[in-house]
Amino acid sequence: MMASVVAAIGQTMSKEEMTRRIDEVFGAVYNNPDEPGAAVLIMQAGDTLYSRCLGVADMETKAPVTFATNFCIASVSKQFSAVSLLQLAEQGILSLDDPLSKYFPEFQAPFFNDITLHNIMSHTSGIPDARSRGDRNFVLYSTDVESVGYMKTLDHLNFQPGTQYEYINPTFQLIYQIVERATGIPFETYMHENVFGKAGMQTCRYYEPDRNIACMAHGYERDDKGVWQEYDYGEESFFATKADGALYCSINDFVSWERALRDNKVWTAASKRLAYNPWIQIPADAEYGYQPHTGYGYGFFVQDMPGQPTHVYHLGDNGGFTIYAGKIPERDLIFLFFSTRPDIDRLGMVNQVYRILGFDF
Repeated sequence: MMASVVAAIGQTMSKEEMTRRIDEVFGAVYNNPDEPGAAVLIMQAGDTLYSRCLGVADMETKAPVTFATNFCIASVSKQFSAVSLLQLAEQGILSLDDPLSKYFPEFQAPFFNDITLHNIMSHTSGIPDARSRGDRNFVLYSTDVESVGYMKTLDHLNFQPGTQYEYINPTFQLIYQIVERATGIPFETYMHENVFGKAGMQTCRYYEPDRNIACMAHGYERDDKGVWQEYDYGEESFFATKADGALYCSINDFVSWERALRDNKVWTAASKRLAYNPWIQIPADAEYGYQPHTGYGYGFFVQDMPGQPTHVYHLGDNGGFTIYAGKIPERDLIFLFFSTRPDIDRLGMVNQVYRILGFDF
């Protein structure tokens, strides 16, 4: 069975040979069981092609990384927020063509009449990231609402909405208030009842300083003496904003999420097509997200390499957490790589593994 699965993704090597080669990719970095680690899972059509847990999730307790470990998935959180707006659009509660001014009458500039929900989800709004960096407490601890407060008096855009790509976090932070203002339901409640719950996700949680998260990993970074230091909430900027990045999730729960997306449990097939459509191509000089032949959908990067199946994925970077969550829908293949350390060539490793599997990204 497994040999035929491997052949189905473009290779006829034995499972043992495939495992050995992929082990070499990750083992070159995660070669010390007492250092910050990672969880890696590759599945096709429900069968596990490759799985490994490496290193520790918590340097203080020495708890090992497992598939139940909850990592901060950082910007991979954006797809969950995008799904919430797509759900509300399906129900007619809002439209993706709605202007931001409809939900934020307190924003004074007239250009908010021209920026739509489509624009904020596709990183084509033109809104600059003008969050203040002068107050260290604000940088470390601000909420979604506080973080976007600068938009009330914003007086310029970086470009005409819809004409260019610029990846910024504050536009996704707006979704926190859009969901609440459109439904009257707190964002966290809406997400747990209508997104995580419908997907069968058991332990994922948004980070809050006073809340326990089961099996929670910490992110780490080496100091100038080479010693691993915790690097997440309280050390990294804008760590606690939820709609753009503060979701903690395990590999186990993310598999449930991917199945829910595939099987249209949390959205319709029409919404899936919208989310996986590359609305804007990412230029080579983009500060975040460039790969050849890659565009941005709604909370997803979409890569259409000539001669290759479509590659849908997102990256997550926050504190020491370095995340990749990707898939090849045409082959029913998912590839999850969640790390608690940032000193890695994530896409280099991911693309190397894809080449082992017979793809050329």
